[in-house]
Amino acid sequence: MKTIPMMTAAALSLGMASAAVAQESWTMTTTWPTSLELIEIDKHFVELANKLTGDDLSIEFFEGGALVPAGEVFGAVESGTIQAGGDWPGYWAGRNSAFSPLATTASLFNAVDYVNWIQQWGGAEIYNEIYGKFGMVYLPYGVTNNESGFRTNKKIETLDDLQGMRLRLSGLEQGRLLEELGGSQVSMAGGEIYQSLERGVIDGAEFSTPNVDFSGGFQQVTKFWATPGWHQSASVFGVMINKDSWDALKPETREMLQVAADANLIWSLAFTEKRATEAYQQFKDAGIEITRYDDATLEKIQVMANGVIETTACENPDSAMVYLSMMEYLGDYAKWRDASAPFNLGRTPNGPDIEKLRACAAQ
Repeated sequence: MKTIPMMTAAALSLGMASAAVAQESWTMTTTWPTSLELIEIDKHFVELANKLTGDDLSIEFFEGGALVPAGEVFGAVESGTIQAGGDWPGYWAGRNSAFSPLATTASLFNAVDYVNWIQQWGGAEIYNEIYGKFGMVYLPYGVTNNESGFRTNKKIETLDDLQGMRLRLSGLEQGRLLEELGGSQVSMAGGEIYQSLERGVIDGAEFSTPNVDFSGGFQQVTKFWATPGWHQSASVFGVMINKDSWDALKPETREMLQVAADANLIWSLAFTEKRATEAYQQFKDAGIEITRYDDATLEKIQVMANGVIETTACENPDSAMVYLSMMEYLGDYAKWRDASAPFNLGRTPNGPDIEKLRACAAQ
């Protein structure tokens, strides 16, 4: 048996050690604490990503608040302090109002519309164009259908009932629309809502889908639930990745992260719809009285939402560009969606003026 010279053996050993340490190690956190079920979308992505990337990448995940406060996740990824952060884009609308429609819309997109737009109508490129301005790559990996609606201790049945109410509400356009309806927007993190409701600091709140709201314990501190959640007709979640960290990965590893995100996007929709259905019954069993706006009210909200969207979009060409792409998708998809109704994927909303958005996007 031929022996390996000592120098050769040492070189082989060193090469094997180098290969072992070649694995990239990332730190990732999120905006969600463990107490809120939205974190399950982040956890599922990390699980998929670690499986698919094999020995090339290891992502260590920390719940929201464990490394940095929720509002600082964007800056931590931007600076490279951490490599990745799960988010809801609307939290960063103060940096660029275009983040708002990348997160949600008022009475416009449903969850399937977001999936269609992201996957086939150029939406994914737009996310990366906006996040790219801050040195990040973005992978949308979660979507939910419309949010629950307002949870209050005063029954809401008509728009007049919103007059004078201080409501926790996320979203730039959403806050402006609420103000037009006579209410006032109060901004706070999801983890602060329960105590604020309990102490009467706010008159009511929205947060997320029924299952997430139930995990937040809102059935313990409110009596009424007004549906549907016109303020957020769907929501998108994803992972912000520091561009330098992304570029350091092998092309195959980046491809596997994209595959994980795409798979998670579809999984999240089915998962949250099943959980929302279960939670709807849990709220009923807990004695919560559920009301629903009539069709005329929802039509009025649509008209008002269109005006707010047009005004807000025209303040920022980036925002107008996002909404223009969305409206072009809706117009294109309407050809088949409307022809196949009612066996289709939702409604084609009578949204904002596309030509006004086109003019504002060109500024």
